[in-house]
Amino acid sequence: MSDYTEMSNHRAVILAAGRGTRLKKVTGDLPKPLLPLHGRPLIDYVLSNLRAADFGQFLLVVGYRHELFYARYAGDKSIHYALQDPVNGTGSAARLAEPFAGREPFLLIFGDILASPDDLRAVWTRLIDDPRAEAVLGVKHVEDPYQGAAVYEEEGVVTRIIEKPPVGTSTTHWNSAGVYAFRPGIFTELAKIQPSPRGEYELTAAIFGLLEQGKRVLLQPLYGEWRDVGRPEDVDAAAALTSSSSRE
Repeated sequence: MSDYTEMSNHRAVILAAGRGTRLKKVTGDLPKPLLPLHGRPLIDYVLSNLRAADFGQFLLVVGYRHELFYARYAGDKSIHYALQDPVNGTGSAARLAEPFAGREPFLLIFGDILASPDDLRAVWTRLIDDPRAEAVLGVKHVEDPYQGAAVYEEEGVVTRIIEKPPVGTSTTHWNSAGVYAFRPGIFTELAKIQPSPRGEYELTAAIFGLLEQGKRVLLQPLYGEWRDVGRPEDVDAAAALTSSSSRE
């Protein structure tokens, strides 16, 4: 929808195609990133945090009820779109960002993740400051990363990732936080991935590909407030986290 070659600002990709079935009782027929918090959709806060972290061009990868996003941000020339159809995984969604990113590095965040501008900037800077790095994974320290992806590392370099490890089996406290910085080499790996056992193309599989190729993948801890708004019990915490932003 836009001439990406004219962009000069840092670029961020927001994956916002899913319906969010676990939140259906809260969101009704809305896509999860449009969950209302203090009268504004969740994705407004995601965008605000990215802008505060010095990102200026955004790609929303949309799918379910995509017309609602078009209406919400009509006239905003900093926001561009890619339509994921069918909605079949984070890997196929991320692959749609290739025309937007071109040969430039980019930040990628899930549309239901609230992370502080300082942490978003830190993930980005970690990539830019290390020209050998192909990717950076934002991680949060948790007691047990069984609900997400356990990230193992040696001296800040990622060695392996285990998705949804059984409770009590992880020997790492790092949990993937849904915030990434990539160089365009990720698209080569995204083109190779195959469907997972649940029939989806997973972003993690492309990161596995980078590791198998011996590429340098770094870890960046997130130290600020963070929230994955994936379940009904997360909504109150997200509302509290966004209360000050709603008054700006």
